[in-house]
Amino acid sequence: MPKNEKSARKSTNAEIERRKQEEVAKARVRQVDDKGRAYGTGRRNIARVWVQPGDGRFSINDKSFDVYFPILDHRAAILRPFSETKTLGIWDVKCTVQGGGLSGQVGAIQLGISRALQNWEPSLRPYLKTEGFLTRDSRVVERKKPGMAKARKSFQWVKR
Repeated sequence: MPKNEKSARKSTNAEIERRKQEEVAKARVRQVDDKGRAYGTGRRNIARVWVQPGDGRFSINDKSFDVYFPILDHRAAILRPFSETKTLGIWDVKCTVQGGGLSGQVGAIQLGISRALQNWEPSLRPYLKTEGFLTRDSRVVERKKPGMAKARKSFQWVKR
C-alpha cells in the first residue's frame, strides 16, 4: 500500500473523530439548579461544591478558605481550575468536605469545582479535560481474600 493512501486514510479518520467530538460538544447543555450545585468525590472523602456567580468568596465547612487550608500548595491546587479557565474571582464557592486527609480533600474539592464550572459553562469542558481536572481518583480499597489475614497479608506459616 502506498504511503499517500495511508496518510489520506489517517487524515480522514482524524476528521471523523473531530466531527464526533464536535457533536458531543454541541450536545452538552447547561445543567444548573438555583444554587449551581455539583458534587465531587475523592478516594475516601466526599466534597459537595456549590458554585454561583459572585466576587470570588470561598467557604469550606463554614470556615474561611485560608483558615481551613493553611498550606499554600493546597490553596493553589483548589484555585487551579479557575486560573486555567481564566475565571478567577468570578465565582463564589461554598463546599462541605468529609473524610480523608487534607490533600485528599483538596483533590475532591478540585473535582467538584471543575464539574460545577462545566455545568455552568459547557464551553469550559475542553480546558478542564485537557488539564485532567475532570478525572476522578479511581483507587479503592482492595478486598480481603478468603484464607488470608487481609487483602495481601497471609497468616504466619510454619515450615516444620
